[in-house]
Amino acid sequence: MSAAEAGLAARLVGRDPALWPAGNVSANRLGWLEVPRRMAAESEDLASWAAGVEQSTVILLGMGGSSLGPAVLEAVRSTGGPGSGRRLVVCDTTDPATVAGLDFDDAFVLVSSKSGTTLEPNVLFAHAWSKLSDGSRFAAITDPDTPLADLAKERGFRRVFENPPDIGGRYSVLSYFGMVPAALMGYDVAALCERALAADLHEAVELGWEMGQAAKAGRDKVTVVVPPAFGAFGLWVEQLIAESTGKRGTGCVPVPTTEAEAGEDRHLVRIEPKEPADLAEQFYRFELAIPIAGHVLGIDPFDEPNVAESKANTNEVLAALPLPTLEEADPRSAVGWLREQVRPGDYVSLQAYLPFGQDEALEACRRRVRDALGGMAVTAGYGPRFLHSTGQLHKGGPNTVVAVQMVTGAAQPAVPIAGKPYDFGTLIAAQSIGDHKSLLDHGRRVLRVGVDDPAEIG
Repeated sequence: MSAAEAGLAARLVGRDPALWPAGNVSANRLGWLEVPRRMAAESEDLASWAAGVEQSTVILLGMGGSSLGPAVLEAVRSTGGPGSGRRLVVCDTTDPATVAGLDFDDAFVLVSSKSGTTLEPNVLFAHAWSKLSDGSRFAAITDPDTPLADLAKERGFRRVFENPPDIGGRYSVLSYFGMVPAALMGYDVAALCERALAADLHEAVELGWEMGQAAKAGRDKVTVVVPPAFGAFGLWVEQLIAESTGKRGTGCVPVPTTEAEAGEDRHLVRIEPKEPADLAEQFYRFELAIPIAGHVLGIDPFDEPNVAESKANTNEVLAALPLPTLEEADPRSAVGWLREQVRPGDYVSLQAYLPFGQDEALEACRRRVRDALGGMAVTAGYGPRFLHSTGQLHKGGPNTVVAVQMVTGAAQPAVPIAGKPYDFGTLIAAQSIGDHKSLLDHGRRVLRVGVDDPAEIG
């Protein structure tokens, strides 16, 4: 039986909760189906508001679904996107060197958080406010009646965008969370929404059906191949796939890459965008596909049952300062350790708790480890960013992940956090320690190494 024969497309757009197991949270998570139409209707207002922002740089403070879509839209502008001249800087890390490098002199600040209670955006906002205590140069994107919404009104933010509450973070790129930054970058929001709605519903549902069936047959490494100019798309799609499907001991493992990678456990998906606006169609296409993959796998694609674990462990570490000392292996031993640990069907997760700006070195490290392991699926990402993305898969998915935690040994700038008894360096260290514990608690194989550069992994 195919997806079409099962009538899955009609059931999805009809919001049939029986597509997923009993007790699923779909009743308040399907607002993304209609949000492109709402954003298209509001596009003129968004463009007018964005035109009134005088600053040349926008700094977005957020995590996960609040930051990854905008990061993709900014990254692909060099391929011929809008030329408004207003640059977007996404800060979705607690790394002190990265935070210290933020320049607020000519910046407008977006604070993005669905719940308004997420630790990282809150401490990043505290830092931003200590540098720029002018509410007219801030805006917030959040759900209605959150602590962030209240704080934004109290501090006199230029505007508070209250997003429809029935949209989960990883499905929010075509809502205010993605379209407000897009408008500030000079994108035509109406055109983006029209491109999204042009996605072929039935083709997208078949994509999800095939992805789920492949995973059940052992081909669970979803290798998403994109042109090099659009490589940043992997940031967004890996969260959507991993956090939606990686639970209850099953899942699809996203492996975004710019070159085809073969293997018996691979399921290949190619996308071929030609211009930045094409990404809107791909955003919506995958949003339609992944809930169907969840249906095939018999899981709820809208919850995230394991995400809170590392957060709780981080809080425990911070409540018992000073930081504990964890053993760190020589990075030159990492590949040898991996060869001893990996089994057929495994994948490697390179987890870099390092300053931003090392993308090329991290990708080179990923490919080097992949080749050293005979073409095994290898993923790589910055911490703590991935804790709000692929982290759900690492803990809740199949026990096929072999993790290498990279933590910096270099001297870090002391960047205090207003109102906290710890600084950013202590926070990111606690996050790596908390996630290390969570991985071990789930019986995962993990090696912690001290590095200053991903090139040291060997």
